Amino acid sequence: MKKIGLFYGHVESKTEKVAEKIWKLIGEDKCDLLKVKDCDKNDIEKYDNLIFGASTLGKATWDGIHLKSGWFTFINELDKANLKGKKIAIFGLGDHIRYADHFVDAIGDIYEKLAAQGVDTIGKVDPSDYQFRDSKALVNGMFVGLPIDEEFEADRTDDRISQWLKDMLPHFD
Repeated sequence: MKKIGLFYGHVESKTEKVAEKIWKLIGEDKCDLLKVKDCDKNDIEKYDNLIFGASTLGKATWDGIHLKSGWFTFINELDKANLKGKKIAIFGLGDHIRYADHFVDAIGDIYEKLAAQGVDTIGKVDPSDYQFRDSKALVNGMFVGLPIDEEFEADRTDDRISQWLKDMLPHFD
C-alpha cells in the first residue's frame, strides 16, 4: 500500500486526538499526519491515498473556529488539486444530541467538494448504529465517511475507528 496522507483540522481538539488514533492504528510508517492549516494543494497531490478529518461545529462557533481549524482555506485547495485516481476517505466529528439536525455535516461538506470533481470516497458507513435527525453526510442512505461523537459516545470511538479501518484500508492502493 502506498503511503497515506491524513489531513485534519482542528488542532488541539478532539479531531486531532481522533486523527492521531487513526494514524497510530494505520502505522506511523504507512501514514503521514498533516494539519490542514499548514498544507495546500501541493501537499494533497503528494499522496494517492488520502484521509480528510474535520469537526462539525455549532452555529455559535462556526466562523471563528473554521478560520482557526484551517478548513476554511484548505477546502478550497481541494478545488485546485488534481484528485484524479486518488482514493479518499473522510472522518468527521459531531454531536448527535445538541446538533442532531447537522450531525457530522463537515463530512458532507468535504464530500460535496470532492463529488463536484467527480471523486467518490471510500469508507462509507451504515447509519443504523447512530442516532441523529439529519446530516449532509448521508448520501444514498450511507454516511460518506466515518462519524465520531466524542461528546456523547466517546466509549464507541475506538471500536468505530477499528471497524472503519478494517473495512476501508483494503481499498487503498
